[in-house]
Amino acid sequence: MTESPWPRLRPAENSDCGEIVNLVYSVLKEYNLEPDAESTDADLNDIEQSYFERGGTFYVLEEQAGSIIGAYGLCPLDDRTCELRKMYLNSSYRGKGLGKLLLENALSEARQLGFKAVVLETASVLKEAIGLYKSYGFVECRTEHLSSRCDYAYRLELE
Repeated sequence: MTESPWPRLRPAENSDCGEIVNLVYSVLKEYNLEPDAESTDADLNDIEQSYFERGGTFYVLEEQAGSIIGAYGLCPLDDRTCELRKMYLNSSYRGKGLGKLLLENALSEARQLGFKAVVLETASVLKEAIGLYKSYGFVECRTEHLSSRCDYAYRLELE
């Protein structure tokens, strides 16, 4: 018996922006975090320009009906380091290994794009996500700037 191809990961397109914004904002609301359309979340207005044209990538996790249930982006910070951004998963799909699927795909893509390190910012209320990051070897680090809703930064060396 072959495993179902659903949910499936695919590169995002600008036509997905509205659905990605809905996903991100619904998860933020669930954790009482504020969306910031003018700054932190402005990258979601043009995913192709914000990610692909800068040498990064953005993936969505799609269910069979076509709904986007998860996402992540990789944005280059320099030639060596990228930032994992917008890794969110719809609450109905948590606890099924899909967060691991997103993170493993992100780390694989980061390596394929030639990055040697991945950094991310997160909020302490996202305890499950922090646990996942730590289980993959991310360690807390200092950063020059944290987005307004984030109070932790983590780094993983890929080498």
